[in-house]
Amino acid sequence: MTRSLARIAGLVAVATFLSKILGLLREQAIAAAFGVGVVADAYSYAYVIPGFLLILLGGINGPFHSAIVSVVSKYDESAAAVIVETVLTWVTLFLLVLSVGMVWGAEPLIQLVAPGLSQTATGAVTQTIAVTQLKILAPLAVLAGWIGIGFGVLTARDQYWLPTISPIFSSVSVLVGLAGAWLWLGNRLWQPEFAPLGGQVLAGSILAGGVAQWLVQLRPQAKLGIVWGRLRWQWRHPGVQSVLNVLLPATLASGMLHINVYVDLQFASYIPEAAAALGYANLLVQAPLGIVSNMILVPYLPLFSRLTDPQDWPELTQRLRQSLVLVALVMVPLGILLAVLAFPVVRLVYERYAFDVAASRLVGGILSAYGVGMFVYLGRDVLVRVFYALGDGETPFRLSVVGIGLNALLDWVLVRAMGAPGLALATAGVNLVTFLGLFVLLHVKLQGLPWRSWLGVLAQITFAGGLAGLVAGGLWHWGAGALGSFWGLLTAGSAGLLVFAGVMLPLRIPETVLLTEKIWARWPGRR
Repeated sequence: MTRSLARIAGLVAVATFLSKILGLLREQAIAAAFGVGVVADAYSYAYVIPGFLLILLGGINGPFHSAIVSVVSKYDESAAAVIVETVLTWVTLFLLVLSVGMVWGAEPLIQLVAPGLSQTATGAVTQTIAVTQLKILAPLAVLAGWIGIGFGVLTARDQYWLPTISPIFSSVSVLVGLAGAWLWLGNRLWQPEFAPLGGQVLAGSILAGGVAQWLVQLRPQAKLGIVWGRLRWQWRHPGVQSVLNVLLPATLASGMLHINVYVDLQFASYIPEAAAALGYANLLVQAPLGIVSNMILVPYLPLFSRLTDPQDWPELTQRLRQSLVLVALVMVPLGILLAVLAFPVVRLVYERYAFDVAASRLVGGILSAYGVGMFVYLGRDVLVRVFYALGDGETPFRLSVVGIGLNALLDWVLVRAMGAPGLALATAGVNLVTFLGLFVLLHVKLQGLPWRSWLGVLAQITFAGGLAGLVAGGLWHWGAGALGSFWGLLTAGSAGLLVFAGVMLPLRIPETVLLTEKIWARWPGRR
């Protein structure tokens, strides 16, 4: 019997929450062991290609996962086995060649990703460690394909728990690896002479996590008739062709989003410790973005898809405004509070052992820059989903291409003026330009959006968020900080949110009422 959507959603929510918690613990352990030093910096460069492949090919809702789910779900188990085993054969062959290429060309690849490392003595050490780490991580290319295909098969057969919980294996592997290194070396783990060994432990733990993610798939897949190691070459099979028809354009579109990361790392390679700092700050931003994205985008996506007929565009416009304002109501105050309280937030989350005050200042500056762009980041995603619902994937793709050039230009300008935080601010600038471009083009496509009234609402929300930031920042500097990181942040943050609510609630904006009712309905003891 097919499980209800509510049960599936609940299962995925629990698994996602557990994965986020373990992921945070993993990053805290890496920060404690290596801070923003050469090991963490080297890992940021070494992981860019294997990590890109792991997210792109092995990630939930990634191209491999989406292609397999969309095709395999239409076939019975015996026909699906033929399709999956054929895809596995060809994908393994291609990714195996790619992995060998990464091992053979590790040094020139690192030089390409981080050209600035060779200009300083510390950078040269970082480069050497990164080359070794890339050689260790290279097999992740093959594992990424196997993981994405395997989880696609499980999802197509209504098995959701294992695919969603899978990131936990990687997190646990890193925690175990670092714990073993700590028991062996103690405080010496973050001393310079042990940096190469620390880099190998970190990369090896990540690889072990990828192996674990693949191994746990084998038994449930075997029950579905999938035999690993059975070679099939039937690439002309209609099901295989259907997978490729979905896979290739989806991979291209998803890949465009990661090119900006590569551009940022190119510039970061000229700034000591910047790459590691970007990674730590990005984690703190992506957690709330991911949660709010699931809250807003998931329920609105089917609504957008049902309102694509021109006669339904007035309601589509209303739903678009509703989703954008809801995103603003959450992300504007949260982003501003994160920007003004970035330093104590970073200290609370990361500062221990090798991660010192100087590291907190560096990561805090980047986090502040990320915070100011949180609304346009998620607002852009809302607009992209509307274009997809209207059957237009070309417009977002073209703007993504333009965004790559703009990102490089802004990186060049802002890094000169601000250093590492300029990289994060450049990302926010690209998201803002992309958001505005998508909005203007959607205005034309839908034959007019009431943008003046929407702009007025967003201005009110921004004003209230600014007041909240002033109050929270003022409280922190004028006494709340003396309460300690946790209680001080709780006091300052709560005061800021109360100010925001105090300004917005009397305005009776429909979306404010809707959001308040949803929060109140979920309060313990109420229905």
